[in-house]
Order: sequence, then C-alpha cells, then structure tokens
Amino acid sequence: MRYEGNIFRPFSEARSYLLQCTIGCSHNQCTFCGMYKDKQYRVRGLEEIKTDIIMAKNYYNDLEKVFLCDGDAIAVDTDTLLEILGLLYSAFPSLRHVGSYVGPRSILNKSMSELTALRAAGLTKAYLGVETGDDRLLKDIRKGVDSREMLKAGRNLVNAGMNLSAMVLLGLAGRGGGSREHALATAGIINAMRPHYLAALTVTPVPNTILFRQVGSGQFTVPDAFETLEEMKCLLENITIDNLKFVGSHASNYLPVSGTLQRERQKMLDTVNSVLESRDKRFLRSENMRGL
Repeated sequence: MRYEGNIFRPFSEARSYLLQCTIGCSHNQCTFCGMYKDKQYRVRGLEEIKTDIIMAKNYYNDLEKVFLCDGDAIAVDTDTLLEILGLLYSAFPSLRHVGSYVGPRSILNKSMSELTALRAAGLTKAYLGVETGDDRLLKDIRKGVDSREMLKAGRNLVNAGMNLSAMVLLGLAGRGGGSREHALATAGIINAMRPHYLAALTVTPVPNTILFRQVGSGQFTVPDAFETLEEMKCLLENITIDNLKFVGSHASNYLPVSGTLQRERQKMLDTVNSVLESRDKRFLRSENMRGL
C-alpha cells in the first residue's frame, strides 16, 4: 500500500484497510493536535486512489472495513467521494463499513442531500472531534466553529443516517480555567447532538503544537489526573440520552471507563468515584503508559 507521511486512524478502525484520500487535514489549526503537521493539505487525484484500491484488491482479495484517511476526508468533492465509495463496494463484496474523520466546517459545506447520498453510497461512520461545548474554549483551541455550528454539523450527520462517533477532550480548560463549565457545556451539546458513540480522551500536550508551547510559557496548566476524572464524572452525571456507547478506554485517559449510558451509568460512576475518594494513583495509568 502507498502512504504519504504519518497515518492516523481511530483505535476502533484497527482492522480496517486505510485508503488515503487526502494528504493532511483541511483545517489543521487546532492548538492541541499534533497530527498532519508534516504535510501540506491536498486532495489526492482520483486515478491515484483508483490504483490504490486495485492494489488493495490484489493484496486482500476481499474486505469488510475501510477507513478513509487522512483527516477530514469528507472535505473531498461529493461526486468524487461517491465514485470512491462505488469503487470500494464494487471491489470488495463483503464490505460493510466505511468510516472517516470529519471536520465540522466540511460537514456544514455539504448540503443534507449530499450527506444523505454519501450515506446511501456506503459511508457508514463519521468521527467528529467535538472537543467541547464551551464557546470560549472552542475559540481558544481554534476549532473553526462555535458550539451552534458544531451542533448543527453533528445533527446533520445523524439526520443523514450516519453512525456518529463524537470525541471530546477532558482537561481542555486547564487548571482553574473553567473545568466544570467545560464539562457541563460538553454534556449539553452531546445531549442535543445525540451521537451513537462518545469517545472521551484526555488532553495531552504534544511537542510542536501550540498547546505544548502554551504549557511551556505558563499560559496553560495541565490538570492532574483527578481533575480530569472529576470532568468525566460530571459528563456521566449530566448526559441524559439513552443507548449512548461511552468509550473512555483511550490510551490518553488515566482511568479506562467504558459502558452504555444510561444502562451502565451507575457502574461507571462507582468506578470513577472510588478512585476519586481514595486518591490512590495505583489505580491510574502511569504517565509513561499514556499518549494520544
């Protein structure tokens, strides 16, 4: 397979064939993100992509899952995406899942009819970095949209019939920077958006990012493990929608907690509360075991 630069995917796409449709991310300005900094954004030519699909067909013969790389493949022109999806489903008879990272601005740039057409053509899952529901923080991290626009982007995906996985960042407000407000606003936007999955990650300063430099200059103080767990607790207490798969097992998290809301909420809260009460670091991931 041919790839340009470092390749990233959600951990749930571990068994997917990775098809690079864009080089880099169309936004690539988020202060915390260290992905795609080695690339200049561009959309790959359709003939290049067709050749990669043929190569994958020759190598795998058949596939069940494909993930479209890099960041925000949905930014590709809709007609081109539809052709790519058609080629994939023609090449792989067992294909049942095609996922992609999606940026909020790129979603908003597509009409509902375009999103519905992409779903009908087989784009089954979208991974949206919501990060927070707090407008001040969305501006601080240079997400490119406010909470109203982020909510609309997420709802458009859900209404188009896509399986939406929303991602949020614990600790994003920093120490003494409105942690509870961040958690409550995030719970609020998730309740309104109604994704199928919610992945909670913990903010981790990555070298060569704006956030890393802010930490070095004292502009941002990273919360400790227990402060981020307080945010997780607040999320679990204030998310009210049913049958939401809460995934807190990412490597960046100090305490892996996952389950289905609301059915397993108390069990997850009991786990978090027990660690918060004991303040025993032996129950936490060590720093050298964490990472984005």
